[in-house]
Amino acid sequence: MKKTNVINLKGENVKELKLNENIFGIEPNDIVLKKAIRLQLDSLRQGTAKVKNRREVSGGGRKPYRQKGTGNARQGSIRATQYRHGGIVFGPTPRDYGFKMNKKERALALKSALSYKLAQDELVVIDSVELKDMKTKAVKNMIETLKLEGKVLFVTKGEAENLYMATRNLGYADAIMAEDLNVLDIVNSDTLVLDEEAVSVLEEAFN
Repeated sequence: MKKTNVINLKGENVKELKLNENIFGIEPNDIVLKKAIRLQLDSLRQGTAKVKNRREVSGGGRKPYRQKGTGNARQGSIRATQYRHGGIVFGPTPRDYGFKMNKKERALALKSALSYKLAQDELVVIDSVELKDMKTKAVKNMIETLKLEGKVLFVTKGEAENLYMATRNLGYADAIMAEDLNVLDIVNSDTLVLDEEAVSVLEEAFN
């Protein structure tokens, strides 16, 4: 079993917590992890880019000049692709950039991301992240007290409304519920902070 210390809001060690090796101690699969990240990034793309082909541009219903006898190459429409204001060849059309990924791959990717965080000492477990108020200063003080570095992602079991409201104005801190935890948010964070109940939620979800 993997072990880690559980701290309180003062940064003091409260106890030692055993972590499930099947979740936090696996050999990360980089290929599946990369696939999961690409899936999330691609799902954010709108895919609404669109150009008009020669059938869709207006005009060009009449042959510009007769077929023979002018010395010019034969033309059928001034909206052909070689003309100014003509249609576009092989231009972008609306599309969905998403692709499918099965449940086992999704689970493996999330486990790989969590295992990387623990192995790189970027995972912190705290007994509770309940704040007394929703002031941004409260989160700043907590981050300084716990000596959390870089971009911090807080993961909680409950809604923890004060924490969510307090992190909204900070570009280097964010909060998310354990049920909504995803690979992209984990990878984008420098420090992952889980409350003790969130660890239980993750371990139950993968059992």
